[in-house]
Amino acid sequence: MSQYSVLLVDDDVKLVRLLQSYFEKEGFLIYFAHNGLDALQIVRQRNPNIVVLDLMLPGLDVLEVCRKIRKDNDVPILMLTAKDEEADRLVGLEIGADDYVTKPFSPKEVVARVKAILRREHKQVVQYKPIQVGAITIDLERHQVLYNQNPVQLTPTEFKILELLAGNIGKVFSRAQIAEQAQGYTFDGYERTVDAHIKNLRRKIGDQSKDSGYIQTVYGIGYKLEGENYE
Repeated sequence: MSQYSVLLVDDDVKLVRLLQSYFEKEGFLIYFAHNGLDALQIVRQRNPNIVVLDLMLPGLDVLEVCRKIRKDNDVPILMLTAKDEEADRLVGLEIGADDYVTKPFSPKEVVARVKAILRREHKQVVQYKPIQVGAITIDLERHQVLYNQNPVQLTPTEFKILELLAGNIGKVFSRAQIAEQAQGYTFDGYERTVDAHIKNLRRKIGDQSKDSGYIQTVYGIGYKLEGENYE
C-alpha cells in the first residue's frame, strides 16, 4: 500500500500509541495530537490524507474542531465514539464527519475502516463526463458539485452518495446498498449514518421535500434520485 498519512487525535496517549503501531505496520505515516487546537494546526501544516478524531477531547469542542476542518478542507474524518454518544455522533455526521467507529473497538477495525475510506477516495475515476441532473452538475474529474452553477461543498461520503444516486436515475437503493457502495462496507448503525448524509445532501442541493425533491424517500426501502438527466 502506498504511504498515506493519518492524523490520530485522542487524549488517551496509550490508545494513540496502540493505533500508531497498527497503522505503521501497514505502512502509514502517522501524525498525532491530544487536543483539538493541535489537531487543527497539523491539518493546516501537514495536510494528512485522513483524520481519526475522538469525539471526547479536552479543550476545544470536538464538533467545533470538525466544523473548522470541514470549513476549508475535504479531508475524510473518521470519528471514534462511545456507545452512549449517539446524539453527538449524528451531529458530527451532519457537520462533516464521514464515518464513525464505536468504542470499544479493535485497532484492526479502525485500520480496516481507514483503508476502505482511502480506497474509495483514491479510486481511479473512469468516467470523466460530468453528470447533469436538473440544476445539479457532478464533475467527477474535478470532484466538484454545482447547484444552479454555484459550488456546493460536500464531504467525500456525500459526494459518493450523490454520484451513486445521480448515476442511476430512478433506481432505488437500500441504506445497506448505499453504505456498501459509497463507503465500501456496512457496519452497526449504518442506517442512521446514511440518513444523516442524505439529510445533508438535501439541504445542500435545495431539496425542500423528501417526497418531491431530487432525493426521494422510498418508504420501507431506501432512497432514489429523480430529475431530468442531460446527456
